[in-house]
Amino acid sequence: MSKLLNVSSSPHVRCGVSTKNLMYDVAIAMLPATIWGVMQFGIRSLIVVVATVLSCVLSEYIFETLMHKPVTISDGSALVTGMILGLNMPPAIPLWMPILGGVFAIIVVKQLYGGLGQNWMNPALAARCFMLISFAQAMTKFTDPVTDAVASATPLAAIKAGDTYDLAAMFIGKIPGTIGEVSVIALLIGAAYLLVKKVITIRIPAAYILSFAVFAFIFGQHNINYVLAEICGGGLIFGAFFMATDYVTSPITAKGQIVFGICLGILTGLFRIFGSGAEGVSYAIIFCNMLVPLIEKVTLPTAFGKGGKKNGSK
Repeated sequence: MSKLLNVSSSPHVRCGVSTKNLMYDVAIAMLPATIWGVMQFGIRSLIVVVATVLSCVLSEYIFETLMHKPVTISDGSALVTGMILGLNMPPAIPLWMPILGGVFAIIVVKQLYGGLGQNWMNPALAARCFMLISFAQAMTKFTDPVTDAVASATPLAAIKAGDTYDLAAMFIGKIPGTIGEVSVIALLIGAAYLLVKKVITIRIPAAYILSFAVFAFIFGQHNINYVLAEICGGGLIFGAFFMATDYVTSPITAKGQIVFGICLGILTGLFRIFGSGAEGVSYAIIFCNMLVPLIEKVTLPTAFGKGGKKNGSK
């Protein structure tokens, strides 16, 4: 034979989508919320985000170097973890706390489980929950963007206490809160970018937000303004589009993603309405991360040739 066939292993068909591209798209999508946070809370908030990102990237580099593993900081996953964690921080938090949170997210939650793709819960959210438990006072001390004074009560806390709230201010982002969660407009701009680029689908966010809205309307105040305030006043939009849609810790099937989103909405409603705290997004996502194997087991389609009737059976 004049020509020999070259046999190679799969995959034989490739596309231009890579982990690096996806991660940098997510980072770009978070820029509007980051910019708005800096505009509202000042340069201190940018320092918090940058410090958290550097903590995550350096932790990954040092750990992988010491363990003689390939260094993967160029794939952008540590960058995204750092941005998500940093945007979940109060603007006035002492810098060493988010730096410690970044180390916890990368080393304890991600690398000790084998690295990207092996962690069973979202590293940034796991670190935030760790910090909420360890540094409760610092993690719940927020800055009012209007008066530049420390304000302990977020809009969700005001709603829970029965106080008045400004729905327009919540939508625009003129409220106390974490750096990246306050502006619904900025978050929706980033979410639209992710949807247009097909980095995420609408299934998880839509199921999450709609199920929460129904739950809040039934078990909270039977009022549309109240439901909108609950959606706009905390971390729900940020969580629905940027954290719940994490590829590693969410289901891969369409049905599974819808079930996952519904579970998130119900749990968030339970935590907010019946729990002692005003927020509940982080805990709901972490809890549902643990349910992903069960959800996938139930919703994965049966493989061809398995699970059907045997030949000759009636």
